[in-house]
Amino acid sequence: MQTATAKYKLIKKVKDDRFDEDLLHQYDLLIQTGPKDFQLAVIDSKEDRVLALEDYAMGNVQSHAELLQALKELFDAHAILKAGFWRQVKIGIKNNKFCQVPASLFNAQHALDYLKLNAVIDVPKEKIIHCENVGFKSVTVFAVQEDLYQWLSEIYQNTAHHFFHQSTSLIEGVLRQPNNTENSVLYIYVDRFKLHILSRKGNQLIYYNQFPIKQFSDYVKYIMLVLQSLNMDQQTSEVVLWGYIGKNSPHYLEFIKYIRNVTFGERPNHLKFSYLFDEVQEHHFFDLYSLSMLETE
Repeated sequence: MQTATAKYKLIKKVKDDRFDEDLLHQYDLLIQTGPKDFQLAVIDSKEDRVLALEDYAMGNVQSHAELLQALKELFDAHAILKAGFWRQVKIGIKNNKFCQVPASLFNAQHALDYLKLNAVIDVPKEKIIHCENVGFKSVTVFAVQEDLYQWLSEIYQNTAHHFFHQSTSLIEGVLRQPNNTENSVLYIYVDRFKLHILSRKGNQLIYYNQFPIKQFSDYVKYIMLVLQSLNMDQQTSEVVLWGYIGKNSPHYLEFIKYIRNVTFGERPNHLKFSYLFDEVQEHHFFDLYSLSMLETE
C-alpha cells in the first residue's frame, strides 16, 4: 500500500471480517483530512456497524501542494478509496478557516462575508462551503482549498458526497452525548497539534473553539482560560476527554494534576463495533465517527 517515497504513514488499520466489497452500495465512507493526517471509516448503513478504520500521518508534508500529492498517492495505492459505488461519502475538513452562524440569520449569499470576520480567505484558491448542525440550529461556513475540493468531487462524482467541517461533527457528537446533569460540562478533543474545547449545559452548546498547540503547557493554559471564562471550577467541574492522548501517558498524568474531575469519552452510542476494534481506545476518532451523525438532506 505504500512506496518507499510515500509522504504518508499508516498508523492504525482495523477491518471487520464482515466487510464485503460487493456491498459497497449499502456502506457509507467517512473520510477526514487535515494538514498532517488523514482518516477513513466504513459504516454499514443497515446495521450502523463500523467495518473498517484507517489512520494515516502525513508527517513529511510541508505545504498544501505536498499534502494533495500525498493524498493522491494514497488514493491511487488504496484498494477502496476510489471506488464509485458507495451509498454516500462524507468528507470532513480539518482547518481553522470556519465560523458558526445561527441558522435563523444565515444567508448563503453572504457566506464569504461571515467567514472573512474570522479568517483570511484566498478567494481564487479556496472554495467557500456551508453545512448545517440541525440540532444546534447553526450553520458552519468554512473554506477548503479549491484543488482539493475539485479532486475529491471528481473522484466521487457518481456518488452522493458531502463536505463538512470538523467542528460540525464535534458539535453534533457532543450534543448527542447522554446528559445526566443540568450543570455545564466541558468537552475536550485533543487533536494532532490542535485542541478543541466545547461546553454544553443541558441540551445547549454554550462554547466551542479550537487552539493551536506547540507544547504540552499550551493544553493546560487554554483549558484553564476557558474554565475561567465560563465560571467553571477546575476541581469539581465535569470534564470529558477524547482524542490522541493515552490513559496512562505522561501528558494525561500531568493533565489531571490541574483538572481533577476527568473522564474519557466514549464512542457515539449509535454505532456498533466488533471485538476487532477493542485494540482502538474508545476515546479515539470521535470526530471521524461523529461524521456519521450529520444530516445530508
